Amino acid sequence: MKKRMVIMLVAVGVVFGGIFGFQAFKGAMIKKFMSAQAQPPQTVTTIVASSQEWQPQIKAVGSLRAMRGADLAPEVAGLVAAIQFKSGDEVKAGDLLVQLRADSDQARLHSLQANAELADATFKRDQELIKVHAISQATYDADAANLKSARAQVAEQQALVAKKFIRAPFAGRIGIRQVDLGQYLNAGEKIATLQVLDPVYADFYIPQQELSRLKVGEAVTATTDTFPNESFKGEISAIDPKVDTDTRNVQVRATLKNPEHKLLPGMFATVSIQSGKPQNFITLPQTAITFSPYGDTVFLVEEKGKGADGKPVRVAKQAFVTTGRTRGDQVAILKGVKAGDTVVSSGQLKLKNGTPLIVNNSVTPADNPAPKPQDQ
Repeated sequence: MKKRMVIMLVAVGVVFGGIFGFQAFKGAMIKKFMSAQAQPPQTVTTIVASSQEWQPQIKAVGSLRAMRGADLAPEVAGLVAAIQFKSGDEVKAGDLLVQLRADSDQARLHSLQANAELADATFKRDQELIKVHAISQATYDADAANLKSARAQVAEQQALVAKKFIRAPFAGRIGIRQVDLGQYLNAGEKIATLQVLDPVYADFYIPQQELSRLKVGEAVTATTDTFPNESFKGEISAIDPKVDTDTRNVQVRATLKNPEHKLLPGMFATVSIQSGKPQNFITLPQTAITFSPYGDTVFLVEEKGKGADGKPVRVAKQAFVTTGRTRGDQVAILKGVKAGDTVVSSGQLKLKNGTPLIVNNSVTPADNPAPKPQDQ
C-alpha cells in the first residue's frame, strides 16, 4: 500500500509539474514573441521650429462710452409747449431743446419784479431821508431788508422759469426724441440722450501682473466686429489707482479717435496694447503642445539611420518644454526646443518614445499669428 501511495503521489506531481511548466513556457514564448514585434508606424504632421520676431501685446475686451454723455430730463414737471430739435441732430452747448409751458410762472415773475422795483424805489427814498433824520433807523433797516427779500424772490422765480427751458449742456449728437408736443412731463423723465462721439473712451480690465507693462500715454489699437476691417487708434488716458480685490484686475481707460462717429457708446471692442520692444522666440502651433498637470510636452522627430528601402527611419522622442505667451495659433517656446528641430504638430496623442513615424504634411494645422474667422 505504501508503494502504491508513493507511485500515485509521484504521478500526480509529474502531471501538475507538467501543467505548470507548460504554462510558464507558454508565457515566456508569448513575451518573447511580443517583444520581437516592432511598433507599427504612425502617420503624423511635422513642423520645423523657427525663431520669429514677437511683439509683446496685451489684449482685453472693453466697453465704449462717450467722453461726455447724459440723458436729458427736466428738473420740474410741466406741459411740453415746444420741441426745438430733431432726432439725431448735432447741437451746440446752450441750444434750446424743449420748452415747457411757463405762462403762470412768467406772470408771477413780472409781479415779483414789480414788487422789487417798488422796494428799490422806497429804499432809495429812505437813503435821502435818513440823511436828514426824517425817518427812524428801524424804518430804514426794514426797507433795506424788504428790498433784499424782493430781489431774492425775483431770482428764485427766474431760476424756476429757466428750468422750463431745457437746453443742451454741451455740444454733441442728440438721440431719439422720447417726448411729444403737449405731453405732460414729470421731473426727471427722459427727453433724449446727448452724447459726444469724438473722441470716445474704451474702458477695460487687465490682470494686476500686467500693470508694470502699462503707462499713461501708451498707444492702443481697438477693433470691433461692427467694422471688422478697420482699426481705431488711441492712447491710454487713465489707470485706476485701485485693484479689484475680487478679480485682482485693474480698470484702464483709453481715449480713441472717432472722427467719423463710427464708434458708439455701449459697443464692445477688443483693445490691443503694444507693450515693450519686439523679442525673438521659438514658436510652434498650439496643436503641437500636449498640456498636462505634470508638464507640457512635445514629440521631436529623430532620424535613426536608413531602412532596407534606403529611406530614413524616423522615430518619436518626447521632450518637456516651457511655454510662454500665445499669439493666434502660435505659442512661444522658452525652453526645450531649439531652432531647426523637427516637431510633431498633430497626431502626437498616439505616440510614445521610439514610435516609428510616417510624415505626411499634405494637410497641416494652422500656424497663423493673427487668424481671422472665415466663411465656409
